[in-house]
Parts: sequence; structure tokens; C-alpha cells
Amino acid sequence: MHRRAFLAATGGALTALHADAEERIGKAVARLGTRSAQDAAQDEDFWFRVREAFTIDRNHINLNSGSVSPAPITVQRAMDQYWDIMNMGPSLYVDELLGPRIDVARRRLAATFGCGTDEIAFTRNASEAMEIVQFGLPLQAGDEVLTTTQDYPRMLMTFRQRERRDGIVLRTVPYPTPPEDLSELTGILERGITPKTKLLLICHTTFTTGQIFPVREICQMARRHGIETLVDGAHGFAHFPFTRDELDCDYYGTSLHKWLFAPVGTGFLYVRKEKIRKVWPLMSAPESQDDDIRKFEQIGTNPIAVRGPITEAVTFHEGLGPERKAERLVYLRRRWAERVKELPRVQVLNPPDIKQACGIGAVRIEGVDSGELTEFLEHKYRIHVRPRFVRGEFDCIRVSPSVFTTLEEIDLFAAGIEDAARNGVSA
Repeated sequence: MHRRAFLAATGGALTALHADAEERIGKAVARLGTRSAQDAAQDEDFWFRVREAFTIDRNHINLNSGSVSPAPITVQRAMDQYWDIMNMGPSLYVDELLGPRIDVARRRLAATFGCGTDEIAFTRNASEAMEIVQFGLPLQAGDEVLTTTQDYPRMLMTFRQRERRDGIVLRTVPYPTPPEDLSELTGILERGITPKTKLLLICHTTFTTGQIFPVREICQMARRHGIETLVDGAHGFAHFPFTRDELDCDYYGTSLHKWLFAPVGTGFLYVRKEKIRKVWPLMSAPESQDDDIRKFEQIGTNPIAVRGPITEAVTFHEGLGPERKAERLVYLRRRWAERVKELPRVQVLNPPDIKQACGIGAVRIEGVDSGELTEFLEHKYRIHVRPRFVRGEFDCIRVSPSVFTTLEEIDLFAAGIEDAARNGVSA
């Protein structure tokens, strides 16, 4: 098939497949008119239309979108199309036809994040994005990295490996869960800095309780001390609205299969332009790419079929409206938290302040193992959550609904917590 005819045919097929679902969402958004995001968060007719965009199993309640989220139908169909196209002639189509199209996804991500296209690299997940920087920074024996005890275990393990291999030092500090206010987090980290601290590693939103960190304040504090900042944004990007300039960090890594609803196995790494040269890529790249963000994408043959639908995911996210999306997630978290927080032995580990938590919440029941509570909710109520443990500090279950979650599902979760608190979790 001639290249021009091929592009016209595939582009038309994709448009036809997505038009119906996108039109329904578009009409629902238009019906909201000028209503505020807070009002829209409680418009169940609107969110019913949003739920129609997903193909999830309603016989099982998914309250763990924080690990991996379902993708909407438009993204699923785009994934199928790109996979089919790729298999029509991988060598030709991948190299000459699909490759250039993927730069549209890069442009859309950069615009959403608020950076240049020359500062953003595709990765397969947040861990890969983070480890590119963690292994690539030229840290020397005795250099210190500072983070918290609630940072993601893989990121801690990565620096522990560099401790063994290179002689660097990883230092971790605990913080109250939840903290009284955001400034407390900045102060705790600043007090942990020593003359040997070279890098500050923080979560934008923690994987444990969904605590949002004051990233900008921490990054600017670190810069005053001559320290670089690496932000784990696995749970931040597309969860709530922000831009790069509102963070002011040096490096940011995220997954796109959580809150952006992109295909599993997609993520990106942001590197401040003037810092690209100093970071070695995880896999080898030519010297000519020393200042090129694409050096971090040198992994050999890559899963290009999963990158094409990123553009559809960004379009869906923008169609919902980032502010409306965030307000809905806050509304769902507060609904279950308000119902269970006064129950005997129940502790909600999120403050009500919207600046400290969005859609992710955490709860524990004194005297009940969180792993057993997870099993209880799964087997009795068919509710899927994740237990989280911070050794020597606390354990809890993490609760992360999404835009497809119904109020009935939230209320059933609250009823399950009430049941467990009053009656226990034994069979």
C-alpha cells in the first residue's frame, strides 16, 4: 500500500472507531456548561456517561486504580489498531510509518506537563524512568541521597544497590502520618540534610497513603542548599492538575497506566534540559546524543504499539477536564472517609485538606492486620484494595477509586470497613 493511502486508511479507521465514545463524553461535558468542578463532581448523570467509556467488570469492585488502571474504550481500540498495523509489516511500518506518529504523543505529554518536547523521554513505567536517573547520576562514594521511609520500595532498593556497588549513602527520615501541615514535611527533610547530601528523592504522592508532598517548596529549599531533586510522580501525573513550573524539580518520572489511563507499559521521564548531559542513559547511546533526551529511550526494539494510544489517553483526560476529574476523586475519597472515621478503632490516614490528598486514601483498624482486612474485603464483598506496610511505623489499606467508580461501590466499601471494625475479619 502506498504510504499516503496507508496513513489515510488507518487514520480514518481510528477516527471511526473512536468517534461514538468521544461524542458521548463530549455531549456530557457540554451539558455541564459553566458549572464549577466542585458541582460537576456530584453530578451522577455526568459520571454515568463517563463510566460508559470503560469496559470494567461490575461484579468486582476495583478500588486499586493506583496500581494499574483500566483504559477507556478509545484507548483499548487504538491499542488494537496499532498492534494490527504493526503486524502488517513490522520492519517497514514501525520504522517508517508509526515512529513519526509517536512524536505527536510526545508533544501532547509535554504540553500537559508543561515542558519542552526536548525534555521528555518515553519509558515503560515510573520505575524505569526513576532508575535511569538513579543509576545515571554521577554520584561518588560517600555522597548522600536523602528520602523518606515511605518512598517506593523499588526506588529505595535501587539506591541500596548503588550503596553496595558505588559506596554512596542512602539516608531515610520518617514523618508523621498524617502530618499536621505541609510545611512539616519540608522542615523534616531540611533537617535531614548534611554537607554530603547531593540528591533529594521525594514522592509527589506516596504509594502508601496518597500523601501529597509540597514539591515546589521542597525543591526550592533543596536548591538553596545546592542539592538536586528527583520526584517520583507515579501517582501524581494526571491525578490532579499541575505543571512542571509549579513543581520546579530537576527530574520527574511517572507511569501513564495509572491516572492517565494509557496502556500498561507506558511512562515518561522529564529531565531539565541543562541536566540531560550529566545523566548517563540506562542502556548505551552514541556520544552524539549526550545532550539529547532520546538517549534515554535507547532500549533496542521497543513496544511502539503501546505508545500510539497515549495520544488518545491524553485526549480523554483533557475531555474530562483535569479539575473536574480531581474534584470527583476527592469527593469519592471524602465520602467513604467521612462515614468510617468515627468508627471504633478506625483511623483514616489522610487529612481533609485537598492540598494533602486527592483520590488516594488510606485507612487502618487497630488490632486488625491490614493483609487480613484486604482478604476479608475481597472474599466477603468482592472489593479489591491493597495493603501497605511501613516497617516499624504503621500498616493500612490503600483505597484508590477512579472516575468509573460508583457511589454504591464507595458506600459498600464503607459498609465493609464498618463490618470489620465492629465484628472482626475472621470467617
